[in-house]
Amino acid sequence: MTDSNRLEDTESTPDTASRGTAESVTAKPRRLVSLDAYRGFIMVMLAASGFGIARLAQLPADAPVWRTLDYDFWQSLSFHFEHPAWVSRSGWMGVSFWDLIQPSFMFMAGVAMPFSYARRESLGHSRGRRLAHAMWRGLALVLLGVFLSSQNTSTTHWVFPNVLAQIGLGYVFVYLLLGRRWFVQAAAFAVLLAGYWLFFFSFTPPADYDYAAVEATDDTVFEGRFAPWSKNANIAHQFDRWFLNLFPRPDGKPFEYNAGGYLTLNFVPSIATMLLGVFCGQLLRSRWKSWQKFGILVIGGAACMALALLAAEFACPVVKRIWTPSWVLFSGAYVVWMLAAFYFVFDLLPLRWLAFPLGVVGMNSLAMYLMGQLLRPWAVKTVHVHFGGLLETLFGSELLANGMFGRVIEPTTAFVLFWLIAFWLYRQQFFIRV
Repeated sequence: MTDSNRLEDTESTPDTASRGTAESVTAKPRRLVSLDAYRGFIMVMLAASGFGIARLAQLPADAPVWRTLDYDFWQSLSFHFEHPAWVSRSGWMGVSFWDLIQPSFMFMAGVAMPFSYARRESLGHSRGRRLAHAMWRGLALVLLGVFLSSQNTSTTHWVFPNVLAQIGLGYVFVYLLLGRRWFVQAAAFAVLLAGYWLFFFSFTPPADYDYAAVEATDDTVFEGRFAPWSKNANIAHQFDRWFLNLFPRPDGKPFEYNAGGYLTLNFVPSIATMLLGVFCGQLLRSRWKSWQKFGILVIGGAACMALALLAAEFACPVVKRIWTPSWVLFSGAYVVWMLAAFYFVFDLLPLRWLAFPLGVVGMNSLAMYLMGQLLRPWAVKTVHVHFGGLLETLFGSELLANGMFGRVIEPTTAFVLFWLIAFWLYRQQFFIRV
């Protein structure tokens, strides 16, 4: 998943017309380091595969590594590096950090869009040219997502839950809302959530539905008014059983269900997630003072959380895998707060220099994402072949053992190699864009 986008320069650019929104500025401010740092942080965690924390925690309790590390602590920490089986809300407002990776991608895509397309406008690109670019970018992201989903299949695997494909499917719709008045954008956001809720609510699985046949267990099946949001027993799943079978299947067998419950139509409520990013991007480009922007971000996140808790109680469960409207608001609170935190540290405080390692990644996020998805086995092997002996000499012969620190060392050293490649690209001023 995905920040698929590099998304062009995130540097603010003067708008040629206010268009009735708050995004108009009169001078070109310095680059917002927080955008690159946030994007870089999310990509670091993904490219490093969570630094192997989840895999380390899977070692049995009698593994030798637990003579050095606290087993119970790492078990609790691993929760944040795995996707829950279905419901994404833990306790009152708890959430797995790993569930926030994809919303962060989509949110940051939205944050950068006002900057990117204002820049294109300032360069004299016509509306038609900008629309054509948005359409091309959306198509390219969808095809990249399909490409990555086909790595272990004999022919093209036409599925669309990958974060790149999800951003691509919704990209043009978000673009068409850029520059509209704030109440038009807010109305679109509300209609998306309410309409998608009604779409699901209109379907209830029959009483004799075979949940076991679609890998839906007791903890993924709801009863009562929340039944329409059960795993592989919802209307969007029925859509996929029709839509995905329009494409050739790599194994020749018809599509029956996604084992994780992920859906093509997730991109529809994901548009609302990207719109949250657009709202924040417009705020960051506005005339408001920096501390006011920070305060609005914090309050905006709190408003999303309050609405999410109400929606989770009365409308639909918080489920990331099917991107329920309550999940849009719930995850939206966290990603807005995360942006506020990065904005506070790197744009308000005099700590911009600390963001450099993250900025190197954030400015070439698509390259880092593709390396993490495609080159990790090669990177692990390369580091082991050329530096494994040195590491064992310095830190002990059991360092890379599977029962010791091997599950952490391998993805970490692979990421270091990826970062060095990204740094070289940065030094060459070579940025992979779509």
